[in-house]
Amino acid sequence: MTSLDERGREDDEGPGEEQPGAHTHETAVSLDRPAAQLPLSAGSKAANLARAAAAGLPVLPGFVIPHGAGDDAQALRHAWRELSHDGAVPLVVRSSSPQEDTEESSLAGQFASVLDVRDWPAFRAAVRTVLDSADRPDGTRAPMAVLVQPMLNARVGGVLFGADPVEGRVDRMLVSAVRGGPDTLVSGEQDGTSYHLARSGRPLRPTPPQPSGGKLLTRTELYRLARLARRVERIFGGPQDMEFGFDGAGRLWLFQARPITAMTARPARGARLLGPGPVAETLPGTLQPLEEDLWVAPMARGLCSALDIGGSAPRRLLRTHPVVTTVAGRAAADLRLLGIAPPRHRLLARVNPLPGARRLAAAWRTGRLTRALPALALDLTADIDRRLAETPAPAELSRADLADLLRWTRSALAALHAQEALAGALLRESSTRTAASTALAALAECRGQGLTDAEIVAGAPVVLALTPPSLTAPLRLPPTGENGLGRAGTATDSSHLALPARESLRLRIRWIHQLQLHLVQDAARRITLSHRAVALLRWHELLSTLDGDPLPADVAQRLPRPDSPPLPDTFRVADDSAVVAERPRKGASPAQGVSGGRATGTAWDGRGERPEDAVLVVRTLDPALAPLLPHVTALVAQTGSPLSHLAVLAREFRVPTVVGAADAVRRFTPGTRLAVDGTSGDLRLEDTRTREAADR
Repeated sequence: MTSLDERGREDDEGPGEEQPGAHTHETAVSLDRPAAQLPLSAGSKAANLARAAAAGLPVLPGFVIPHGAGDDAQALRHAWRELSHDGAVPLVVRSSSPQEDTEESSLAGQFASVLDVRDWPAFRAAVRTVLDSADRPDGTRAPMAVLVQPMLNARVGGVLFGADPVEGRVDRMLVSAVRGGPDTLVSGEQDGTSYHLARSGRPLRPTPPQPSGGKLLTRTELYRLARLARRVERIFGGPQDMEFGFDGAGRLWLFQARPITAMTARPARGARLLGPGPVAETLPGTLQPLEEDLWVAPMARGLCSALDIGGSAPRRLLRTHPVVTTVAGRAAADLRLLGIAPPRHRLLARVNPLPGARRLAAAWRTGRLTRALPALALDLTADIDRRLAETPAPAELSRADLADLLRWTRSALAALHAQEALAGALLRESSTRTAASTALAALAECRGQGLTDAEIVAGAPVVLALTPPSLTAPLRLPPTGENGLGRAGTATDSSHLALPARESLRLRIRWIHQLQLHLVQDAARRITLSHRAVALLRWHELLSTLDGDPLPADVAQRLPRPDSPPLPDTFRVADDSAVVAERPRKGASPAQGVSGGRATGTAWDGRGERPEDAVLVVRTLDPALAPLLPHVTALVAQTGSPLSHLAVLAREFRVPTVVGAADAVRRFTPGTRLAVDGTSGDLRLEDTRTREAADR
């Protein structure tokens, strides 16, 4: 047998060594003594119970064998006899490591506990079992104290959370209870009955029925549990994860208290409702810092101007809440400002006179603007085209001219985004021609001539409508696939000049992006940075460096942002920057049909072999998917709008399309049979058994 003294010396030699002076030579320390409240020697579990007992909470008596204590068998046997009444009362021998039950980690279930210990030999064996459980798989040992208490024959026991860890709500409590002690619940032997409580103890949901009849916990007992949770929270400074039990006489006992280490992130009250929305169609990938400053900031300014002109949002919010931002490097929009998400309180929104008054004040502007907008868009695109045609090669520009041209591109993007948003909202254009369809035709013809991607872009820049911008990734045009792409125009004509106003503006946005790419690449050459490293600069850093200032001192240590996962369709951001997906509310807006027609087919995610009757199911309407449209039966997207590039192109190709289909990628996995109604937005799983019977 390894003695307590030997185990203490062995632990001192390992990496789990405690601080000097943390050890005690006492073999048993009663929980009512101040020494039992020291986590380094008594362990977190015993120290927490000792603190609770000192504050007057219902804690069973007991003692702790401190970490590194001497093996005084006589003193230990005396403590055992006193607590167990010389073996008449069974004991519980539990682990109490300084490394468990902390704010960083609970290590729940990692160390041993022994129940129903009835005599001295069994007690010594139980202590050995707990100490041996400190052995780690890598050969080291965790520091370990041993907590000893009477074993309570509980009528009902369980786990009490002082907050709701699943919802991340501190204004609620969660109880899971079983008949008997909490050990069968925490070990997984029994499924607990859950109670959702307000902080007062009032049940928030109907009491779950019990198979054996009667109530597991009465209303009074729930109030007592809530009161215990509030008292424990005051003592430890935050909501706790507790184990409890009611004995046969109805007395409530606290068995354990530790911090809740797995609280779900929860956004602050009033946090903005965000989503990739329509901005993901232009900027679908993870953006580096300079890409944010070049593309997201002008987009936000342009959309803010459009919303202000149209009276769609109060100026106070537009000044304080950016319409477009980035989360984990991905572009996201304020869905309420854009009018994509419904107001929180629909009834109050109906009777609120302010939005109507704001729109009425803007009506004279928008009325005149609607008539003037086509000419304004034509003037803007002509100015952009003239400036692009007159712009010399970047290598011919001085540093000052290069910086001035970069400044102009950001201003041009803001104007283009503003007019593009207004054109989409105000104009009802008769032409359905899109930049994407024109680009597809041009790409098919150029590929037929055997041209490279670089030669295609130089000769037919309209093809840029099929690719997103990037400072770091090489330009790759999508494959043309099968025949059928050349019906919307040819590469040699000037069809892109006759595009509707909104499509013309969109195409110029992409051309400005490409000009910025060339300018930044030349700037990187002049300041001796790679194109990947220059993307890690901020806008003001790039300009100051072009003006002759040195590069930031930490530029060599900066790392590119990793490719982050796609953002949820709708989400809010918690205080710790965690993205919290919004749960759909009852009565939320259903999916929207944006391209008429009905079709039935097999779900496909755009990767691998395409089914013969493919229904393309995607998160966002990425323009790079345009070459797939002529070869799919239908299109379903989780986000997007009727005015997006791909939605307009789908109408042109007469592909039934539905957008705003919540959770579509998960619901309609590849191979799923579904029916799509592009008029009503209805999506239905097809009964494969009926189909197989019809085939027979």
